[in-house]
Amino acid sequence: MLSAQKQCSKYNKAFNAVSHSDCVNIKRVGNVILAVKDLDKSIVFYHEILGLPIKNQRRTWVDLGQTGGLLSLHPASITSDHSSNNMEGGIVIGFLVGDVKSALDELRSKNVRVHREIVDREAGKNAIVLDPDGYLVSLFEPKFADRDQQSSGYHGFTPA
Repeated sequence: MLSAQKQCSKYNKAFNAVSHSDCVNIKRVGNVILAVKDLDKSIVFYHEILGLPIKNQRRTWVDLGQTGGLLSLHPASITSDHSSNNMEGGIVIGFLVGDVKSALDELRSKNVRVHREIVDREAGKNAIVLDPDGYLVSLFEPKFADRDQQSSGYHGFTPA
């Protein structure tokens, strides 16, 4: 892996940046596409319950988010079995929250299924809920050594 990075990366003194001219020129993640069984139920979950703003919406496609990578919802085949309630299923959607306990309480009050209660780890606190298709949705409250790095003024998903 390291040798492939060395072949692709070249330092450009003029721009004080690393150039990747011999590689695919990926700038950032544009979106993560999630195949869902019921587009309307997923819009309710991600937009109305979690509060992600709708950036673009078409008949069979919805982009959620404001900046950075978007979460894109697209209808899956009715017969496809694409969900798995464990990490080996391949898809876990992660969200940073200001307070994982209040976020989990808020989601419980909206009848969202909790897959795993809050676990306190070295990097922060984490809980997992399930979306309408059974995809794992991770809620992560990071711990920072420098308290100035921690977002303040947030309670759950929304400003306090």
